[in-house]
Order: sequence, then C-alpha cells, then structure tokens
Amino acid sequence: MNAEALGAMLAPVNASLNLASALFLLAGYRAVRRKDVATHRRRMLSAVTASGLFLVFYVLRFSLTGTHEFAGPEALRPVYMAVLFSHMTLAVVVLPMVLRLLALARRERFDAHRRLARWTFPIWLYVSLTGLAVYVMLYHL
Repeated sequence: MNAEALGAMLAPVNASLNLASALFLLAGYRAVRRKDVATHRRRMLSAVTASGLFLVFYVLRFSLTGTHEFAGPEALRPVYMAVLFSHMTLAVVVLPMVLRLLALARRERFDAHRRLARWTFPIWLYVSLTGLAVYVMLYHL
C-alpha cells in the first residue's frame, strides 16, 4: 500500500473518530446532567481517546499526503474556508483546555473543572462536528 492509498484510507477513519468524539461528548454531558459521575467519566475519557487517535492519525495522514485542495463547487469555497479556519483555530485552543480539564478531574478539583468545562465543552463539540463537516466538504462534494 502506497502513501496516497494509506492517506485515503485514514480520511474516513478520522471522520469517524470526530463523529465518535462528538457523540461521546454529548453522552458525557447527558450523564453529568443526570449526576451519573462514573458514566460521565467513562464517556469523557472515550471522547479524549477518540480525539487523541484522531490527532495521531491526522498527523500521519498529513505527513503522507499533505494538504488537499477543495474540489467542491466554487460557490462553497468561502464556506469551506471559514469552517476550516474556525475548526483549525479552535482545535489548537481546545487542546490545552482538555488537558487542563483532565488534570483538574484527576486532582478532584471539581469546582474548577466544572467552570472550565462550561467553556471547553461547546468548543470541543464544535471542533469535532466541524472536523466531520470539513471531511464531507473535502471528500464528498
């Protein structure tokens, strides 16, 4: 299998990992709203795992195939670029936030964890969903 074929195989895997992360985030949010802390912890660790695997596979795919040109309709190019730019910017922003949330939970500093999670959750969910949207626009339009 050559680099291009491996990169093409990793693209839908990465999209699936973004979707899994979003679903785990929503399920974790639901669990914490029900005060089911054990389920919340499992689902959020699953979201971290899915996002972590995405990051590893994305770097691998990028190193194999580089960037990809948007081949969809030219009228959608500005939408694609806006979604891509916001996705990339917020992905960089959310990573240290997630790592901080993990550290706060590990230290059982739940008040600080809760305060930061109110900001991190919507950003992380947005990043996961826009990652899926970028995949669809890049590979299926």
